[in-house]
Amino acid sequence: MTSKSLIIGAGAGLSASLARTLADRGHTVILAARDTSDLSELANTTGAVLVDCDAKDRDAMAALFERVDAVDGTLDVAIYNPSARTRGPIHEVDPEAVQQAIMVSAFGAFLMAHHASQRMLNAGHGTMLFTGASAGVKGFPNSAAFAMGKFALRGLCQSLARELHPQNIHVGHVIIDGGISKLPQNMQKADADNLDTTLDPDKIAESYMHLLDQHRSAWSWEIELRPWVERF
Repeated sequence: MTSKSLIIGAGAGLSASLARTLADRGHTVILAARDTSDLSELANTTGAVLVDCDAKDRDAMAALFERVDAVDGTLDVAIYNPSARTRGPIHEVDPEAVQQAIMVSAFGAFLMAHHASQRMLNAGHGTMLFTGASAGVKGFPNSAAFAMGKFALRGLCQSLARELHPQNIHVGHVIIDGGISKLPQNMQKADADNLDTTLDPDKIAESYMHLLDQHRSAWSWEIELRPWVERF
């Protein structure tokens, strides 16, 4: 049966690399984002299905999974990539913006896990991967909203791993400790080498695939990726 992969929070960076990599593996890819109007080229090259969806909205996420069900195949992979941040001193930051950021980073991830687990438990297998950040293990000044959202995401993933691993559903949390490169695909390698202080999204995608390929006798629930030149 055809494998389906869902990527929530699709865009031109990491999620695009993940979409291309999964499509190359023969997966039918569903890309979800608040606005997919700029993803037509990616959809054309990967054969992906595009769905507009606000990840923090319960009804929108339920509708997304109904669309996923309508696509042939088994949902083998679900990836949660969205995050939101609002910066500022704690005494000045807008509480409404903070609430929205936490809803995107954490509650949306819960909603994906809620709906994806129903499909994967029924199928008897599956993998859920979540994109974290260094803010999920260390809080930075003027960034309370991002820290709260990413700490909550990490706790969710740890809980899911302990609950779902024994039921043959692999849960992985990937800590991205650094900026992701936005190099154009046609940039010459010599130029790219001068910018390797950031993470290459194609190489991050390879690490996600390593998680997919792990044998269940030695599953990782969390990995951390950081540029080799980092000193902290």
